[in-house]
Amino acid sequence: MYVGVDCGTQSTKVVVIDIENGRILGESSRPHHLIEGANGRREQDPEEWMSAFFGAFTDAVTNAGIDPGTIRAIGVSGQQHGLVALDANGQPVHPAKLWCDTETAKHNAALVEQLGGEAGCLSKLGLVLQTGYTASKLAWLREERPDAYRRIDSILLPHDYLNFRLTGERVAEAGDASGTGYFDTRTRQWRNDVFSIIAPELNPEQVLPRLIGSRDAAGTVLPAMAKQLGLGPGVLVSSGGGDNMMGAIGTGNIQPGRITLSLGTSGTVYAFSRQPVLSDNAMVANFCDSSDGWLPLICTMNVTSASTLVRNLFGLDLGTFSECVAAAPPGAEGITILPFFNGERVPMLPHASASFLGLTSLNTTQANLCRAVVESATFGLRYGFELLGDLARDAHQIRLIGGGARSAVWRQIVADVLGVEVICPHITEAAALGAAIQAAWCDQHSQGEESSLASLCERLVSLDQDTLTRPDPATTATYQGIYQRYRTALQQRHGVSPAEPAQPQTRSTT
Repeated sequence: MYVGVDCGTQSTKVVVIDIENGRILGESSRPHHLIEGANGRREQDPEEWMSAFFGAFTDAVTNAGIDPGTIRAIGVSGQQHGLVALDANGQPVHPAKLWCDTETAKHNAALVEQLGGEAGCLSKLGLVLQTGYTASKLAWLREERPDAYRRIDSILLPHDYLNFRLTGERVAEAGDASGTGYFDTRTRQWRNDVFSIIAPELNPEQVLPRLIGSRDAAGTVLPAMAKQLGLGPGVLVSSGGGDNMMGAIGTGNIQPGRITLSLGTSGTVYAFSRQPVLSDNAMVANFCDSSDGWLPLICTMNVTSASTLVRNLFGLDLGTFSECVAAAPPGAEGITILPFFNGERVPMLPHASASFLGLTSLNTTQANLCRAVVESATFGLRYGFELLGDLARDAHQIRLIGGGARSAVWRQIVADVLGVEVICPHITEAAALGAAIQAAWCDQHSQGEESSLASLCERLVSLDQDTLTRPDPATTATYQGIYQRYRTALQQRHGVSPAEPAQPQTRSTT
């Protein structure tokens, strides 16, 4: 038996899988509390992640109906970019600053300038620093919390921190490390010289975790932790990775020609590449993946986080919210929302706020506002989808994951806006599944078995044909004009170029 853990922004999820029979035996999740403040501050207490993990693990094992002593390995996925700075006793010196924290925007801009602008970043790192990456969070801590900064003994990412608590080892792997801002995504090595610009008082060889391969074990579960979880001795913890990298494994996106799109708190679109992809657009991140390839990716910051705000504003449950979205016509009778409640990364607008445009006494209805926020989040993903260029242009099918993927009406909107058919895996929480698959891959490798990651994905990643959603050509054509209205609003409100995007053509596998 193998366990996959996904420590996300809103919750920690745990799945138990049976590799031999290719089945998910049990799953569960527990929520986290988000600390929000002025200027875009968004933080969490890492101890909450552990509490959520313990609760979700216990429930998932109970739901699976197994003896936890039969578990062989655990894999951990985590929200990317978060700064977990620890003192010499392994205690956080400050709450973890998260990927969606935009308080560090000015620090990011200063670091980009110090590194020689976008060209200098690309030369040193293979990508351009973005607000939200770990680097600017560390620069913020140095400037704003010097007492905490001086106590730093090690620096980890969220998934690294869970690995550390499970094993006592401070390690990292290339996929998640790609989003720190002090890692060369082409050579898969720390850039100590860049780190020394960000944190000149710290020795990178002492405070940065040891890099391991994607198939390597981070370590084995500590005896006290194993006792608490009911595990047997010697349970492996795989390298793990960022939630996008584990989501790629959990959707079988480990070979060229596949696209994964996540409708989570944030939104991501990514594709597999066997070689580094150096885009001329700074918003395309040339991340490594966690299967020894690369994962060029774009990330928007407002997807289900935006729809949840509107849903809660009206006091709607998910079912009623979906009914409202379906009841309104495409374009929401002229309402356009720029849903930048958390600022935005794609396009780069870290200090932006949300705008509700085109409201009149006739169209301001609950249904139209619900549909407009779903459409606007999807338009943001189309904006990013087009930035992937050739990697996305020839896509005939998109694998859709995340909480929003459970909504049939949202799936149809994605298909119509992008002009591409979409389908969900049976397990839409793909990051936890990907972590479990990676754990099995790691364990088999430790036993001298040479089974491929691809064979494990073929066995465990199944597509739910009931969710297959094809674009309607007429609606896709209608959305072209509605999307241009969105792009015009971006230009007028935020100065984002209104350059004409490629016209989507409806594409499907049949």
